[in-house]
Amino acid sequence: MKKIAKKLVPKTYWNKLLLNMPKRLLEIKNASWVKRITIWRQIKDALFIGLGVVMASIGLKSFLLPNNFFDGGAMGMSLLLEILTPLDLSILILLVNLPFIYLGYRQLSLGFAIKSTMAILALALLVHFIEMPVITADKLLIAVFGGFFLGAGIGFAIRGGAVIDGTEVLAISVSRKSSLTVGDFITVFNVFLFIVAAIMVNLETAMYSMLTYFSASRTVDFLINGVEEYIGVMIISDFSDEIKTKITYDLGRGVTAFKADGGFGEKAKNPDRNVLFCVVTRLEITKIQTEIDKIDPRAFVIQYPIKDTKGGMIKKRPLH
Repeated sequence: MKKIAKKLVPKTYWNKLLLNMPKRLLEIKNASWVKRITIWRQIKDALFIGLGVVMASIGLKSFLLPNNFFDGGAMGMSLLLEILTPLDLSILILLVNLPFIYLGYRQLSLGFAIKSTMAILALALLVHFIEMPVITADKLLIAVFGGFFLGAGIGFAIRGGAVIDGTEVLAISVSRKSSLTVGDFITVFNVFLFIVAAIMVNLETAMYSMLTYFSASRTVDFLINGVEEYIGVMIISDFSDEIKTKITYDLGRGVTAFKADGGFGEKAKNPDRNVLFCVVTRLEITKIQTEIDKIDPRAFVIQYPIKDTKGGMIKKRPLH
């Protein structure tokens, strides 16, 4: 019987099984970790987008709409059209943002377009069906706090990987085809919008609305440090090769590897290591960080803002 068993199950089979067992266990652990990171990221995105929609609806219903104020960007265009036309604001929010959603699908990804569509649809429904009390009649407070709530809504939505104001998507697209930076385009767009408002409505409303826009933009900057900025990312990890492969081939971003020496503890004894550097947009930073966490949750990641870039993969490839 023993001889028959040995013939049926060769010794080399058991050796291979024992050798490959740690690798298989590691793959199972990694698969579980990746799934957990992905689910947690999706939950956080949904919470951020939901909070953003609620904050933006408070700014609109309790501050801006009762006093015919408006903001910059696509939301400002919707509010201005609501004053000048008989159409309901909820319909205008959808109509104005539809081209930006399509552009987001072409320039970014289908997932980004779907999340943005859901966020904008949720905002339109809240604006149409939910009644909120008017908090103040003071125009200065309306401009400042209306802008704050609206900016917080936009900022939290961006943190969740979506937009409820599509101007940033258009600005990114224009910056690729012209010498204008993203920030320059947004400024020019809003200056033109406020000039139209001053002519079509009145100068006082336009001036207060400029204050609303300033408050909203500062709030967005506070929450996400500026969607129009590029972010330089330096990654120090013992799994630099795997991270480099993931960023380059799966995310489509360029990566530069610097040879470096460790300078502290046990790492100082390993002089042959790579430090990775890449440049991504603010809309990509969450995705990059999530992929790094899947491979090495203990990686040391440094992020810092970059005003703009020229050339390289970041100007040629979609953002996601």
